[in-house]
Amino acid sequence: MQIQYFESFDGTSIAWREVGEGRPVVLVHGYFSDAETNWIKYGTAAKLASAGFRVVMPDLRAHGESGKPHGAEAYPPDALAMDAEAFIAHLGLSDYDLGGYSLGARTTVRVLARGIAPKPRRVVLSGLGDEGVVDTGRRAGFFRRVLTHFGSFKHGDKEFMSQAFLKTTGGDPQALLGVLDTFVDTPEAEVATFDLPVLVLGGAADDEVGSFEGLVAMLPQGRFVEIPGNHMSAVTRAELGDAIVSFLTA
Repeated sequence: MQIQYFESFDGTSIAWREVGEGRPVVLVHGYFSDAETNWIKYGTAAKLASAGFRVVMPDLRAHGESGKPHGAEAYPPDALAMDAEAFIAHLGLSDYDLGGYSLGARTTVRVLARGIAPKPRRVVLSGLGDEGVVDTGRRAGFFRRVLTHFGSFKHGDKEFMSQAFLKTTGGDPQALLGVLDTFVDTPEAEVATFDLPVLVLGGAADDEVGSFEGLVAMLPQGRFVEIPGNHMSAVTRAELGDAIVSFLTA
């Protein structure tokens, strides 16, 4: 699958892949990951392409094949949402669907909250609960420990699995630390203004991002689908792609 590039709002190079033809759906991956790992490796993108979608998948800044700047100026608040807005503008999208997993879902929330990009038809928030929206600081603190003490965690430490995952993706700890400075909370009252169909999708054993039902309760047109897995494994499950296809084709 060919990797393409564009320059975002500040000149940072953002990589992206696409597969399929038809209605565009933009999918944004999670922290420490990339489009290949989240959407391609386990078949989600292929399922959507088979269902008649053009699946477009950027690598967030500091991730995958995108630029990994180290300067603080590259990580202003909402930088990831601004990248997503620039990507949507680069593609010229006006009628599309939008979604993400974990940090990608939070980035999707911020795009909706900012209201700068054309409004998507439907939204998928997977691997994201209420705490991950209204209180980003706790998870930011956890990841700051992982990154600043990278390599020191042993099997049994709660940081160990995140450390192990970052080793498999070959991430840049210094650049990833900058991403933490981009996090912006979205108040419940603001989430309540997202009056469009939203699928909240989460693993049955995922206890890392707050309550999925709590997030659904904030949304005027939210619905929750539970799939097997925890925060790390749910994104690998076939049920993730099945649920997204079912929602977007309903």
